[in-house]
Amino acid sequence: MTHAPNTPALTRDNPVPIPPFWGSRCLESIPLGTVIPYMNRTALYKFQWGFKTAGRSPADYAAWIRSEVDPILNRLIRESDAQHILQLSGVYGYFPCQSEGNDLIVYQDPLSRSERLRFTFPRQSSARGLCIADFFRSVSSEEMDVVAFQLVTIGQRASDYARTLFTEDRYQEYLFWHGFNVEGVEGLAEWVHKRIRIELGFGHEDSREMHDLIKQHYRGSRYSFGYPACPNLADQDKILALLQAERIGVVLGESDQLWPEESTSAIVVHHPMAKYFGV
Repeated sequence: MTHAPNTPALTRDNPVPIPPFWGSRCLESIPLGTVIPYMNRTALYKFQWGFKTAGRSPADYAAWIRSEVDPILNRLIRESDAQHILQLSGVYGYFPCQSEGNDLIVYQDPLSRSERLRFTFPRQSSARGLCIADFFRSVSSEEMDVVAFQLVTIGQRASDYARTLFTEDRYQEYLFWHGFNVEGVEGLAEWVHKRIRIELGFGHEDSREMHDLIKQHYRGSRYSFGYPACPNLADQDKILALLQAERIGVVLGESDQLWPEESTSAIVVHHPMAKYFGV
């Protein structure tokens, strides 16, 4: 495998973490307050809600956010808690695996070589030529590796509530709630990923600053389907089967989109060199 100048070659000699269990677990009735610290407020305020700096100095902008925008978020949190609008739940789990070329093979159990299913990932056309399977022990190594999968949702009621606001021509409220829903499910995904890192034994390596955590200052990576590293949305069906997604009411629609709308799935890679990459 070639790699870019000054970029270390990918190795597979990192210790394989021992998961606390094999299979999946369900997380129901997750308190919204638990997830709020993992929400990307910059993405919410600037890109979802459109509160730009508009020529303000960093100090003036921060003061304006505290006085004018934070209260909007706090109001939505209170209303969601009172009316059960965002209903947070998730499933996640650990599975034995090995790689074979561009394929990631998931086994029935860690003691056998009985194949349960496999994913095929595209390889970068850039100098490093990576694909997700490269981050796992190969079949030829005869070592078993571990892969985690996760699936989270904020429920159908959140989407329905925002849609009702839109049909009632309450466009500003719709904008607030739609953005809140989008960033809420992303925050939930961050929270579950943090739980996985802790359970695999390297959560202490995370940055202590939340804004750095959101920028991937932690070991490994969480790859969501639909992006260049794993573009095949139909592969989410395999994740739903592995995690028994029916327990939280998530299904895959005809266009391979998750339903409810504000749901997201991911493959979680523990390899220290696993970071986001493009085509």
